[in-house]
Amino acid sequence: MESLLTIRDVAATLRLSQRAVWSMLSSGRFGPEVIRLGRSVRIRSGELSDWVLAGCPNRVDWQAQRGEAVP
Repeated sequence: MESLLTIRDVAATLRLSQRAVWSMLSSGRFGPEVIRLGRSVRIRSGELSDWVLAGCPNRVDWQAQRGEAVP
């Protein structure tokens, strides 16, 4: 089973502040899908790794690369 990362974990992995990750999320610059569990926000570790390897494209480009429907 793939692990789910908190925003704190994502920030540590990317070597950014939590505030920077939240800013990327709200502006659409963060590609991986957000999983909401109540008020908690989680990111799949595998998707984060794939996103970084793809060069950290914005959300719309990332969804297009993965063949997902773009809203």
